[in-house]
Amino acid sequence: MSTARPRTWIWALLPVALLAVLSVIVLRGNLLQFLRRGLPPVEELTFDRVTLGPNKIRVEMVNGGPDPVTVAQVLVDDAFWGFTIQPSATIRRLGSATIELPYPWVEGEAHQVKLLTSTGLTFTHEIVVAAETPRPGLRFFGVFALIGLYVGVLPVAIGLLWFPLLRRLERRWIHFALALTAGLLVFLGADAVHEALQAAKAVAGAFQGTLVVLVGAVGTFLLLQMVSRARLKDGGAESRRAVAFLIAIGIGLHNLGEGLAIGAAYSLGEASLGAFLVVGFMLHNSTEGLGIVAPIARDAPRLKTLIALGLLAGAPTILGAWIGGLAYSALYATLFLSVGAGAIAQVVIALYRIVAQETDGPLWTPLTAGGVLAGMLVMYATGLLVAA
Repeated sequence: MSTARPRTWIWALLPVALLAVLSVIVLRGNLLQFLRRGLPPVEELTFDRVTLGPNKIRVEMVNGGPDPVTVAQVLVDDAFWGFTIQPSATIRRLGSATIELPYPWVEGEAHQVKLLTSTGLTFTHEIVVAAETPRPGLRFFGVFALIGLYVGVLPVAIGLLWFPLLRRLERRWIHFALALTAGLLVFLGADAVHEALQAAKAVAGAFQGTLVVLVGAVGTFLLLQMVSRARLKDGGAESRRAVAFLIAIGIGLHNLGEGLAIGAAYSLGEASLGAFLVVGFMLHNSTEGLGIVAPIARDAPRLKTLIALGLLAGAPTILGAWIGGLAYSALYATLFLSVGAGAIAQVVIALYRIVAQETDGPLWTPLTAGGVLAGMLVMYATGLLVAA
């Protein structure tokens, strides 16, 4: 046995070692240089974040292409402009750089930043509405915490107030509420996937945004499936409580991505946070509270349990708003949204198991099927109140 194990590891690692050696030979040899002879380099630059300060524009970019890129000139509103770049004007593959431009931008107006590389290729970024980027400080964290409170925490807390009503419903209507919850989550999951794929378009090509969505969603789904498997076996009060916490986690991860987008848009002056938008989000997200308490409607959870569920679902919105306002990244947004989608998918399956275990007759009755459809329609209708 003692000699067999080392041999097993040798045979497992041998192909890996040979591939590593082969890769070094190919990269250090002249084969790639020979194949590229006479061909221009493939250049790709992605604008990761553009922030505005007093008479200053700061551009952070990532090289997602296969070749190094050298930034030769910078144009702002079609005029060449002086700039400084750190750490170097030549950006390696998967490397990043920061450009600072002393430019008298005008608040409320549109501006265009264009980078010209040493090969003559251009990369352009549009500043739709110029506004000074908030600086970190007590006011910054206070404002963004208030945004997260209005958009995430308070709507979920209001939705939890449906708990006394759910306790008074008959069993068949409890199943309707659970089906309604499933419909809410299906809508949220589809919305998270859509938003993740949209964010993936802005990710540097080398990071493969679409695959980040796939790995984030499937990986989260499998991880939660593995963790929650033991708690969802009996179908009793403990199982229903676990499902409620899973729903709160899934919604919280979704709201983290939502807060991230809101914080980034607000910091760039691209979102109107008027009363109508806040009211729209409150109506849209208050249904999430109903979905959280539906699995435990027949039980008697403590007040601290309900508070924990509400904070778990709503508080990540504040964290997301802080991250979005401070250091928004399309890669992070894609990852957070895909993680939320994977968590929601796992919760939908957990809800299905709960209803299946508690149903004596057929699972898909007009009441449960109507509940799923009603949940999706409610989310769609309240989503219309949120300005794009």
